[in-house]
Amino acid sequence: MFALVDCNNFYASCERVFQPQWEGKPVVILSNNDGCVIARSNEAKALGIPMGAPAFQYRSFFRQNKVCVFSSNYPLYGDMSSRVMSILEQYTPNVEIYSIDEAFLQFKGFDLFNLEAEGHRMRKQVRRWTGIPVSVGMAHSKALAKIANKIAKKYDTKTKGVYCIDTEDKRIKALKWTTIGDVWGIGRQHRKRLEAMGVTNAWQFTLLPDDWVRKHMSVLGLRLKKDLQGIPSIQLEEIQPLKKGIATTRSFEGTLTAFSDLEERISTFASSCAEKMRKQGSSCTALLVFLRSDPHKKGTTLYRNSCVLTLPYATNSSITLSKYAVLGLRKIFKEEIHYKKAGVMIMGLVPTATRQLPLFGGEEVKHLAVMQALDQIHKRFGPHQMKLANQDLQRTWKMKQEHLSQRFTTEISEIITVK
Repeated sequence: MFALVDCNNFYASCERVFQPQWEGKPVVILSNNDGCVIARSNEAKALGIPMGAPAFQYRSFFRQNKVCVFSSNYPLYGDMSSRVMSILEQYTPNVEIYSIDEAFLQFKGFDLFNLEAEGHRMRKQVRRWTGIPVSVGMAHSKALAKIANKIAKKYDTKTKGVYCIDTEDKRIKALKWTTIGDVWGIGRQHRKRLEAMGVTNAWQFTLLPDDWVRKHMSVLGLRLKKDLQGIPSIQLEEIQPLKKGIATTRSFEGTLTAFSDLEERISTFASSCAEKMRKQGSSCTALLVFLRSDPHKKGTTLYRNSCVLTLPYATNSSITLSKYAVLGLRKIFKEEIHYKKAGVMIMGLVPTATRQLPLFGGEEVKHLAVMQALDQIHKRFGPHQMKLANQDLQRTWKMKQEHLSQRFTTEISEIITVK
């Protein structure tokens, strides 16, 4: 049996754990720089606030409807996610963390257990230990567990947050209830093609011939069909693949025109990307630098450009990446342009342990020791304690986060104060 455990309205729930006065009231979470809505509580959804709603357009609506607005607090969300996942790992060693708020569990050798009762116990323990509400869906395959989870969440009062598809009647009923667009793994193009054929729900999809599914949806579509038929075909991913790309991009508070200011920003972005790579044990073989002017500033020249640089060897050194990022900036920088946004994207990621190094003229051997020391200092004393010389030593550039809550679980100076 498989189980999918999904945290309900995760970002909003994390905020409510430490500010319970917002329980039962509309809550929205904004994206980086407080741009748009990326998460909503059920109460906010009921008000008709759409996903991706621009914050500046809905400011008066939020005020009129007493909607609580939070800026994204990723240190808090990441730590709360880790706490939830550590609890789930107590129930079975076979756990696949699917996203920050979802995990698949596989129960092998639990034939004599009442798994639905285990689901209720799991849900109760996560709620008691972390304050996060979760829904649990169980079935004989991952795709069916995903549907079971939707049912558990949709009919929370009746299911009490746990639903188990353990009979053929339940499976058929659940598949007929699930529209084809809501099936895990069915994208927009496949949905359009299937609906044009009269396939509108998951049950009808499982009745299609195997040959047709394999031809038009590849072997992945065939595995999905088998999974929905109750034949486990999509297994747990035990090894997390490297990210295909890492980026650090920012819009500036105002506009920048001087090369020195942009050089500082690009160097900082490259260093941030390098730090992210070192955390996941990877190196890159190429990077992209881009610049954009302010399209809304009247009387200024519109300009956008980017530059891709292929590195002579795979690296995750902040020093090396900063050097090449600034070289890319020199190629695309133009005078008298009012720049509003810039960024660095790194590509061609490979595992650092198995990267191919050149025979001659490779990276300075001291870089590895310097980067290790830098990471240890930041881990112990906090970020931005040490910087490269071409970064601003006096100012820490931050995103616009006017509604940021405290990092209750990761910063000792921001923990809850008991009065």
